[in-house]
Amino acid sequence: MCATCGCDDPAGTRVSVLHSHVGGDAAAAHDHPGQHGEPGHAHEAPAVRVEPPDHHRTVVIERQILDRNDALAQANRRWLAGRRIVALNMMSSPGSGKTTLLQRTIGELRDARPVAVIEGDQETHLDAERIRSTGAPVVQINTGAGCHLDAEMLRRGLEALDPAEDSIVFVENVGNLVCPALFDLGETARVVVISVTEGDDKPRKYPHMFSAADLIVINKTDLLPYVDFDVDRLTTDARALRPGVEVLTLSARTGENLDAWYAWLANLQPVNGLALSQPM
Repeated sequence: MCATCGCDDPAGTRVSVLHSHVGGDAAAAHDHPGQHGEPGHAHEAPAVRVEPPDHHRTVVIERQILDRNDALAQANRRWLAGRRIVALNMMSSPGSGKTTLLQRTIGELRDARPVAVIEGDQETHLDAERIRSTGAPVVQINTGAGCHLDAEMLRRGLEALDPAEDSIVFVENVGNLVCPALFDLGETARVVVISVTEGDDKPRKYPHMFSAADLIVINKTDLLPYVDFDVDRLTTDARALRPGVEVLTLSARTGENLDAWYAWLANLQPVNGLALSQPM
């Protein structure tokens, strides 16, 4: 897929629309050329190393990939802003409770504002099926061997999803705390979700992810009495990487403090053509 993180999927990325009506096809594949005035995008070939390793060549090729991604992300951001759509890049490790949080959020917000979801996973439609059960429009992007979504994948997902104006689009990125932080998608904001069962040392272990966050959600707080997790320690470590970053504690399962999450969402506005802060 790209030389930056070393992933490579010969089968290519697959974009599927899951229809919300009962009895419809489970998935219909879509593959589209470029839009937003941008040409269609094919990933550059992985960097080729020679003996001894040519580090300069590898760095240049990886920089070209990221630069092209950033240009496509800016086109996505302009497209979203033109339709007054807020797009959230939801990032976490597997099992943090992102999908459960989205299911509950859709149920609470969809009567007040249109909500749609783009699901990113290496394989399966499992999470997309969970979202489809809420009635929200959903598109599944399967990355194969890839470990993250990128701006071109989001472009294809948005074209297949066709979200309503003035809506919120949640982008559930592939579950890991490394590569997704490196790729601007054109999103309005980045949300990092961590559960209390994962341990409070994650900002120290994965600094790029937490320095990229616009919001950190600590989920599964109903389990705090049963695990060794220090909310204050994680907050301090995260703010050392991203000064002033907002941290919310909540439980998607019980509904504890979800009002604060909804209030944060209500204050978001589309960002017109401006790049988000990059990891330090």
